[in-house]
Amino acid sequence: MKYRRAIYLFLVLLTLNFTDCAKRGTIYGGWKDTLAPTVLRFQPDNYSTEFKGNEIRISFDEYIRLNDLQKNLVISPPTETMPQIRPMGVSKQLRIIFSDTLKENTTYTLNFGNSIVDNNEGNPLSFFKYVFSTGNYTDSLSVSGTIRDALALEPDEKITVALYEANAFYNDSVVYTQKPFYLSNTSADPNSFTIENIKPGRYKLLALKDKNSDYIFDPKNDKIGFVEGFIEVPSDTIYNLSIFKEIPDYKFSRGAAIHSGLVQLGFEGKAEDISIELLGNKPGNFEQTFFFDRKKDTVYYWFKPAIERDSLQLLIAANKIFDTVTIRAKNDVPVDSLRLSPLKTGSVVFAEDFEFTANNPMVRFDREKVRIMNKDSTLIDFTSNLDTKYNVVSMQFVKEERQAYLLTLYPGAVTDFYGFSNDTLSYNVNTRSRSDYGYLSMQVVHQKNSSLIVELVNEKGTAVQTILSGNNNKNLYEFNDITPGKYYVRVIVDQNNNGLWDTGRFLTSTQPEEVIYFPKLIEIRANWTLNETFVLK
Repeated sequence: MKYRRAIYLFLVLLTLNFTDCAKRGTIYGGWKDTLAPTVLRFQPDNYSTEFKGNEIRISFDEYIRLNDLQKNLVISPPTETMPQIRPMGVSKQLRIIFSDTLKENTTYTLNFGNSIVDNNEGNPLSFFKYVFSTGNYTDSLSVSGTIRDALALEPDEKITVALYEANAFYNDSVVYTQKPFYLSNTSADPNSFTIENIKPGRYKLLALKDKNSDYIFDPKNDKIGFVEGFIEVPSDTIYNLSIFKEIPDYKFSRGAAIHSGLVQLGFEGKAEDISIELLGNKPGNFEQTFFFDRKKDTVYYWFKPAIERDSLQLLIAANKIFDTVTIRAKNDVPVDSLRLSPLKTGSVVFAEDFEFTANNPMVRFDREKVRIMNKDSTLIDFTSNLDTKYNVVSMQFVKEERQAYLLTLYPGAVTDFYGFSNDTLSYNVNTRSRSDYGYLSMQVVHQKNSSLIVELVNEKGTAVQTILSGNNNKNLYEFNDITPGKYYVRVIVDQNNNGLWDTGRFLTSTQPEEVIYFPKLIEIRANWTLNETFVLK
């Protein structure tokens, strides 16, 4: 009996010991999966010929899912409708079902980009490609090249590169209406491209930043780049494409009355030699004016006195195009009184003008009713300019270091189109020490026959200072009062000497003006002068 009790107690203690050990144990997971899915089987085989069916099946060694398929999948040549991809959920098998009749004797490429990933960790099967032919062989030729943005330092991501067959049916308008014959994109490398599995022939080569992903050029939204003329395949040439945004043709787009004396008119492109006329009977004291928005493709048309009509009919002429527009009037909304708005206050750099705009058209600026004083109450002389095209007044005066200025506009300094004038207004601006800024001297060595535009550009791609070559025989460009930071320098070869960078145009086979970047990022420090030499090639 004693032995039985001892054995029973021993078993109980042993059980409790194992239970306690189990509680204190730690379970560790295995190694993290970093491997991409592996294809086990193709039906039919990859690079197969004599394809007669309408379905492709691809089996994998693990569960996969599709990530951003619409953004990644490129079918070349494109089909009229996107094939069905099944399943859209998680599976070990991918099915591609074509609803279109495939072209005869054609090699098709399905490039999935990075859309196929494993279900657990999301490891991508990078740039997976499936190729098949409806003929008795697969085409194996290719076209390669580089991509750059015509103005920016780096091109956009995922540029579509396209080939159009230069056959008897080709003309330049097909890029606006039809999909190309071969496609690729720059997903693997934003600066280069390769189009593979091409048959011999003559082609038009172009690149698109295709906003709608429809492989059709929309000048309003897309960027384009192209090789002039046609290319021959096969070829050993490395093609260089510069993409740019066209300025669209002028087109009136919209109009709306804001109040009883103002109509807002929107347009596309450049509105040159614009004129606006209110049609119908008008009183003898009728007056009108307009000005442009500085940032938007918009014109503000003003008139007085108010016209008691349900609708206003305007004749708008620009670029030798005439539009008659009917706009519902807003006679119940009165004209606003004059309000002035400075474009910048606070700290200004030494060469910067003080500028202000107004809600109504300014017709008179009386500088005799304006005072500028420094912090010692000394009056500062100034010059001024009223820009009626953009409704902006600019005031220029010599600024000293570490100085504060009070700009006061007394009543009547500004008079607007309706006869309203300002009340007393005051604005404060100040300057910092010149030692707070950096300076850059750039010697540009070149053999160009055109004028140059040299720009200091911040890391966001915005030009912060611009210098035109003009009569600069020494080719020395000095940038002063630069806020410390990192900058690029770019040179625009101004072929038409208009002081602006001109973009290209596909239909006229016009390339954009050449832009060359200094090969390194420049760091500007406070109270430093940096001297650099830029040799243009």
